[in-house]
Amino acid sequence: MNAFWSQWGSVIIEGLGQTLVMVCIALTLSIVIGIPLGVLLVITRPGGLNSNFPLYTVLNSVINILRSLPFIILLFLILPLTKFIMGTTIGVQGVLLPLIIYTAPYLARLVETSLLEVDGGVIEAYQAMGINHFHIIRSVLLREARGGIIRGLTIAMIGLIGATAMAGLVGAGGLGSIAYQYGFLRNEPTIMYTTIILLIILVQVVQSLGNVIAKSLDRN
Repeated sequence: MNAFWSQWGSVIIEGLGQTLVMVCIALTLSIVIGIPLGVLLVITRPGGLNSNFPLYTVLNSVINILRSLPFIILLFLILPLTKFIMGTTIGVQGVLLPLIIYTAPYLARLVETSLLEVDGGVIEAYQAMGINHFHIIRSVLLREARGGIIRGLTIAMIGLIGATAMAGLVGAGGLGSIAYQYGFLRNEPTIMYTTIILLIILVQVVQSLGNVIAKSLDRN
């Protein structure tokens, strides 16, 4: 075991670091895009606070289309766009845009589901008091749904971890790349199993933290 870690430890640690960088950056930008999109879906839908059927239809259709694409297909589909915006299609930088386009619509749908679970009677009461829509969104919708939103973020982050593993097939780095290049191509099963175990541990940690935070917010 010591011989294994002395030979491969630095490679595996570097791959884990690349995975965490991809997940953190992509998740942060997906939150910036996905949560507002989720809110827009709720308030522009028929019967929403600012019902706008044409806008809702466009947003809903685009999100459905993007969510229907498996990540590996999306990755290759937008290669020209990735090259244009990011300047490269390889490495961590080259996979960030596909990861964001893959995660943000998924997160938007999860946020939409959480917001729709908020009691409509509470919203109607605030409207009856003349409270403006921005305040209702910030202080009622997002506040009441925060536990569900955290659960949605947890699910999105786990999906993102899986996507980064697939991104390793195109030289994006991370644990997926190590598992493919060293574990599969070089027939080193120990490396393959090690990366799998690390990914499982990472997912379990994310899920556990998400559950704890969501339960804490539900009680407040």
